[in-house]
Amino acid sequence: MSTRSVLFDTETTGFEPLTGDRVIEIAAIELVNDLATGKEFYALLDPERDIPSDSTRVHGITNAHVEGKPKFAAVADEMLAFFGDSKLVAHNAPFDFAFISAELERVGRKPLDRARMIDTLPMAKARFPGMPNSLDALCRRFDIDLSARTTHNALLDCKLLAEVYVELTGGRQRGLTLDASPALAFAHYDKPATRTPRLIVPTSEQTAAHDAFVAKIKDNLWTRG
Repeated sequence: MSTRSVLFDTETTGFEPLTGDRVIEIAAIELVNDLATGKEFYALLDPERDIPSDSTRVHGITNAHVEGKPKFAAVADEMLAFFGDSKLVAHNAPFDFAFISAELERVGRKPLDRARMIDTLPMAKARFPGMPNSLDALCRRFDIDLSARTTHNALLDCKLLAEVYVELTGGRQRGLTLDASPALAFAHYDKPATRTPRLIVPTSEQTAAHDAFVAKIKDNLWTRG
């Protein structure tokens, strides 16, 4: 049975959603059985306030970038439809939940249900206690390519976190794939194109050594009459 979840990330004007900071970017990707399907939601938003320069240094988004972009109210329904009733995965998820919930409440909608939250940060801390567990640190630890990440970008961060999440939940086994047919949705190992059996024939010396070894075993099965 397939399990759907949604991994998401936000970029914001600051750290305090209850004192005026707003969401300026939302990205989400669909996961089925913890693997990305390629389905995405993305929105760059007008936060209805200035973006501080300190925030711009983190995510690279300026006031000019969001000029003329939709406000949160215009994308709320599309975002909620993409979220559906799936579990919601994020790194330091309480931060993203708090911002999205604050935006939803501003437009008269219910906040996100925290029972749906899957936070990858405590998962990482449990696996790597006492070590840095930022997204960058985890990508380096799992040898995930960070070359495209010059600033915090919500959609790119989602794609990187999806790879990290696979590793935190067990790792993708080499050669293990998912059948693309919904009717045959099960894991299988790719078979080599050709396979030639090789017959192993022991030498007479090896056979004699084996017989001598077996003879030393008391009441062994091989020589029992």
